Amino acid sequence: MVTSLLTGFFILLSGLSLASAQTQTPPKATSDSRAEAVALVEKAAAFINQHGKEKGLAEMNKPGGQFDKGEIYVFVLDLKGVMAAQPKNPKAVGEKLTDKPDNKGKLFRKEIVEKAKTEGSGWVDYFYLNPKTGKEEDKTTYLKRVGDLVICCGVYR
Repeated sequence: MVTSLLTGFFILLSGLSLASAQTQTPPKATSDSRAEAVALVEKAAAFINQHGKEKGLAEMNKPGGQFDKGEIYVFVLDLKGVMAAQPKNPKAVGEKLTDKPDNKGKLFRKEIVEKAKTEGSGWVDYFYLNPKTGKEEDKTTYLKRVGDLVICCGVYR
């Protein structure tokens, strides 16, 4: 009887663990690169909180500045999906991008803004041109809402 109960308990526990694993997005980029993305977003959020939105966005738009580490860089959207800072593509600043999909059709910027509004922070996966390799690759981006801005940093997977 005890053996049957223990067996049933472990089967139930295994099933719950499997269900939990299926609902969580597994880390795809290395944990170090994901941690670096989170750290850069947190640093950018602290900068805006300390120096204000205008000075923060100016700093985040600087190519090669403290929020542009080559392949890992901060970009910022407002809550309407308008690009507020992008050191790699300054022409995108001021452009509403929520209806512009990646090459697989995913409206990832819309998802970023919606996640910021509903959850405050998190990860969004999509397909994007890697400036280092010149090829389209899978990318995951960490986002954090700070006031009416969404601060983002992505890593290729």
